[in-house]
Amino acid sequence: MSFPILANKGFVEAVGSTPLIKLNKLSKEVGRNIYGKAEFQNPGGSVKDRAALYLVEQAEKSGQIDPSRPATIVEGSAGNTAIGLAHIARSKGYKSIFYMPNTQSASKINLLKYLGAEVHAVPVCPISDPLNFNNRARDHAKRLDNAIWTDQFDNPANWQSHYYTTGPEILKQLQNAGLSCDAFTCSTGTGGTFTGVVKYLKEATNNHTKAVVADPPGSVIYSYVKTGEMNREGSSFTEGIGQGRITKNLRQSLDLVDDAIFVPDEESIVMLYRLLDEEGLFLGGTSALNVVAAAKAAKNLPENSNVVTILCDSGHKYADRLFSKKWLKEKKLFDHIPISLQKYASLE
Repeated sequence: MSFPILANKGFVEAVGSTPLIKLNKLSKEVGRNIYGKAEFQNPGGSVKDRAALYLVEQAEKSGQIDPSRPATIVEGSAGNTAIGLAHIARSKGYKSIFYMPNTQSASKINLLKYLGAEVHAVPVCPISDPLNFNNRARDHAKRLDNAIWTDQFDNPANWQSHYYTTGPEILKQLQNAGLSCDAFTCSTGTGGTFTGVVKYLKEATNNHTKAVVADPPGSVIYSYVKTGEMNREGSSFTEGIGQGRITKNLRQSLDLVDDAIFVPDEESIVMLYRLLDEEGLFLGGTSALNVVAAAKAAKNLPENSNVVTILCDSGHKYADRLFSKKWLKEKKLFDHIPISLQKYASLE
């Protein structure tokens, strides 16, 4: 029997070392082994804890902030990176300030406030607009003493956090069980998770691992990989993923991408309910999308191949929407959920 580490250094030492969970019923269905990296078990509740820790610690190591006196962490985030940074800031005695699109769930904004963060929910604007939430965060940090804009979309510390931790953990967990890593897939927001994991796995497996990027409606990534053009249509209920541009983090892995998979919202919502019913996993929409992509990628591989994806966070922050029959009907998603699973939409 193995036991978790003793985190003598507090919160920061508890980040990472998450389980790799086999999705048994889905694996049996597709004839390949689907594994999800249980990033919802990070102490701040999501995969973004890893990037948050690296972003702050690299700022300390480079001298961008002085940890010996009061410091401020500023970021533009749709939610989970901000939550991770807020936890890290509190554990280190720093202040945190966040700008985010005002389309994000109220529960995420409230959680940031519970953690003592200053939150600015602002109207959605393109990155070219000075009022874009990322640009506002950058400019705010410039006005403060001993402050850092962590720049999650373009800061290499983001993808490096996954190159040095998530990727090695995945490969070691599989190899310890005598298994190979035949494919890895996940969606991208900043591009940090996908890039870091893919770069590591490609190097460590001598390019054996297939790299497949997953994309929701309203994003340009699928179109860019498939055609070289950045076309986008529609929008998605998923939060924190999809892009209207190619971030610097994602550019670091584009030449390693073997394929891209487009995942409609209808398929993501069905998988979200299936994961709850069949695997006992209460996850958010991005995790469900990632699993859909993993199942699709698996079908292009030989039987008994091993495909890994990221289970980004739990469903708690999204429950008031994703388990609301009214909300699902407004988004024209409810009728796509099998009748046997509609019982989980228990909120009106």
